[in-house]
Amino acid sequence: MNAKTIGDDERGIGVRVVDNNSVEHTISVGFDGNIQGHSQDGYPDKAANRTAEGNEHVEQARRFAQYYVYVDRGYDTVRSIDHPERINAVRLAIQDLSDDAFESLFGDLYTQMASYHEDVDQPIPVPSQAAGQDSVFYRQNVYLGIDPLETEIAADAVDIASTYELELSSDTLNQSVNDLSATAIEDWQSVRDEIAELATDEEIELESGLYIDAVSSLYASYLDDHTEVGVTDPEIDPFERDPDTLIELPPINPGPLAEFRDYLDHHLKCQIRDCFIRMGIEPPEQFRVLGNGRLKATVAYTLLDIYPEYHDPDNQQLLGKY
Repeated sequence: MNAKTIGDDERGIGVRVVDNNSVEHTISVGFDGNIQGHSQDGYPDKAANRTAEGNEHVEQARRFAQYYVYVDRGYDTVRSIDHPERINAVRLAIQDLSDDAFESLFGDLYTQMASYHEDVDQPIPVPSQAAGQDSVFYRQNVYLGIDPLETEIAADAVDIASTYELELSSDTLNQSVNDLSATAIEDWQSVRDEIAELATDEEIELESGLYIDAVSSLYASYLDDHTEVGVTDPEIDPFERDPDTLIELPPINPGPLAEFRDYLDHHLKCQIRDCFIRMGIEPPEQFRVLGNGRLKATVAYTLLDIYPEYHDPDNQQLLGKY
């Protein structure tokens, strides 16, 4: 895959992409990541007239164009759950959790996995529409927070808070909203928004000062009898914004909690691999791994001849095919 910027206007960026079949695509990417236009000269114009592989090449070009604009121009054009750097930031933040904090956040997910192998109650039932118990992936939305006191903008962040007559400290960052008045909540929201804007302007690295702020309750995606993907809803989702990462695990044997924690780290590496593979490019070396990442990637690896079965952890010979 190759790309170059060919122009921009008040609506977005024009990108020319040459895909892995040497087909040229001209793609207009909005500043918000939406594809505003796409022309190409190697596949039928209508998706219904393309082969499954042809549709995947077209989607690869779009994903690559969105990522290229993010890297080249810095616009937020990649969905957070498909963003390899953001997923890696979540992975690193999970590594920083204490054992107790990890269990508090991901204990239900661990118990759901264990329920397939031990006599324990399942936190959520298997969806009735699923083709079978093994056709289910269990999900949790993960949300990052940023501790401005651990970044290069710490002094500026303290100044922003002081203009609202608020003190920015580790204690106030961890204060429950239940302890605040409506006015204080509104003021802290303004402080957070100004700090986020400053962090963007200063190009603070994604990993800098980030921590796991919250997770959703457990829910599921599944394949039905027609191999269509369905999704249930979480009972609790703490924020209205998009999650920073979506954990999506098949019912594996989790082993001890520490072993499951290592598996979750590997799963997120597999997700990062999937982001790059489905853009049509090689992942960085540390993410050239085998195993389960995202369900949609697993379906693509299973059904499309253009992909090896990267989701199969036993296919060690595939490691030489990156």
